[in-house]
Amino acid sequence: MIHSGELKRSNIEYPGDMLLILREGEEDFLKELKTLAAVKFYELKKLSLGQAAELAGLDKIDFIKLLGQHKVPISNLSREELLEDIENT
Repeated sequence: MIHSGELKRSNIEYPGDMLLILREGEEDFLKELKTLAAVKFYELKKLSLGQAAELAGLDKIDFIKLLGQHKVPISNLSREELLEDIENT
């Protein structure tokens, strides 16, 4: 994975029993948080496919597969934008 800049580290606070409730270790929990954040930021058009994949720590192909698992369309274009693109080709 190629990073576009320096990596930043952040601390996140969560309830002490959260890992027990989710039955996950801390590393898996934090990885899933990053992955879900990347999917949501992509869905909200806040990150490009490449940026979201980088945040999730995945290559673009694996991130596209992840989007499918979460039922998020690969195309970030609205219906109108997609129709406009088709008309302009």
